Amino acid sequence: MFTEIILNIQPREKRMALMEDHQLVELFVEKGSNNNIVGNIYKGIVKDVLPGLGAAFIDIGHDRTAFLHYTDIVSDFLDDADDDENTEQNNKFLAQDSHKITEVLKPNQEIIVQIQKGPIGNKGARLIGQISLPGKLLVFFPHQEKIAVSRKINSYQEKNRIKTILQNIIDPNIGIIVRTEAENCSEEELIEEYKLLYKQWKFLEKKIENSKAPTCIFDENDLMSTIVRDIFTSKVDRLIVDNRDYFNQITHRLKEYNPELSERCELYLEDSPIFDTYNIEKEIEKIFFSRIYLPSGGNIVIEQTEALVTIDVNTGSYTGKNNYEQTIKLTNIEAAKEIARQVRLRNLSGILIIDFIDMQHDQSKQEVLDQLKQAFKKDRAKNRVYPFGPLGLVEVTRKRTRTTLMQTYFEHCPHCHGTGRVLSRNSLIFKINRWLQRAEYFIKCKPLEIFVPSSVKQSYDENPDILTKTCNPVKIIEDKSLDHNQYKIILTEEGKDITAKYNS
Repeated sequence: MFTEIILNIQPREKRMALMEDHQLVELFVEKGSNNNIVGNIYKGIVKDVLPGLGAAFIDIGHDRTAFLHYTDIVSDFLDDADDDENTEQNNKFLAQDSHKITEVLKPNQEIIVQIQKGPIGNKGARLIGQISLPGKLLVFFPHQEKIAVSRKINSYQEKNRIKTILQNIIDPNIGIIVRTEAENCSEEELIEEYKLLYKQWKFLEKKIENSKAPTCIFDENDLMSTIVRDIFTSKVDRLIVDNRDYFNQITHRLKEYNPELSERCELYLEDSPIFDTYNIEKEIEKIFFSRIYLPSGGNIVIEQTEALVTIDVNTGSYTGKNNYEQTIKLTNIEAAKEIARQVRLRNLSGILIIDFIDMQHDQSKQEVLDQLKQAFKKDRAKNRVYPFGPLGLVEVTRKRTRTTLMQTYFEHCPHCHGTGRVLSRNSLIFKINRWLQRAEYFIKCKPLEIFVPSSVKQSYDENPDILTKTCNPVKIIEDKSLDHNQYKIILTEEGKDITAKYNS
């Protein structure tokens, strides 16, 4: 499989496209100031402690306070955690007794926390008390004493080799998780990365001591850091960037980690936009369509809600060549591959419910499920695919690592308020008629002016009889400033807006 990273760098927007066999599979967008805060470390201030919820709300300097659950508190990072014995006891009972959270956290207390999940909708960020510093090969954990190796490194001999190297160099009270990328790395590379992370932590300790809360202590979520640390691995064949300064910066960073990877970087010098050359712009436009067409003629429909994502598979125009069961199975297998790609591309997360086309044979279901699992193995985000349930649905869980592309590119519609629908013209007219019926007795035949959107005014002009007959003289007036769902009723004599008065 040929894998490449395409970078489009503009003054106010940076975009990264990850391509597999010339097909877009992931898209990262950084607009202006970076809104991704997952992994950032903050020195916060405890605002509220709620033993009934077993949680505390922490001010980290953002618009909304962040949420810290009692099981995620680590006493090592509290401003009064000096006694190692007391710290260990606190950590033990916090994992069991939520009401004892008030014995460890108090309002206005300072605490060091890290973002586990970013804010979504009206919910603030989710915090964790255990601090970690990610590197390309290792993840560094202060106040821990263990070495864990990625399960994706299958060789026990390689695991033992890496553990032996690290056991000889790590300092006391330091924990390490070995990432998959560390497989077959030399001893010098592992030692060099550990020293780099240790030095970084010592710098942060001083910053924590001297900084005034609430403030961000550590921020490494810019696009370049994400690429160098997480995406540009030995499995990527090349990286192409259309900005010379950014090219120089990223090659310099890569030389610190892996000089060989820096040689795979190329500078794009053509006149045409880089995303047009690689046919990425057209692919980006398709991301926001709910219906995705499959090469065979079938299609899948993706609908996002706050609680979960639903994905429906349809045969569409595909009629197959053999029997019905074979046609359905082939459509579902093709859909399984595309679903995994779309999930990565749109960065969908949480609970995903997939409604494949019903199949009669268990063997067919297993083939589709195996194909779905195989496709999701390419996903860097932690995920799990569950078997077909009693209703014939497949459930997938996927860890949320950053905001979806829908949230990055779009804002809520002021007309439909996020529902995706607006009232039809007739529905709004009937709503106004019901208002007039309720208000007739109270208004006592006083003249009214009803301001409506342009489309509704047109309906009134074409069908004047649709207006409820009342003793009130009514004048319909077009108001182009009103949304499709809005209307406004004025008591003419007083010039008073009484729209809301008789709505219930």
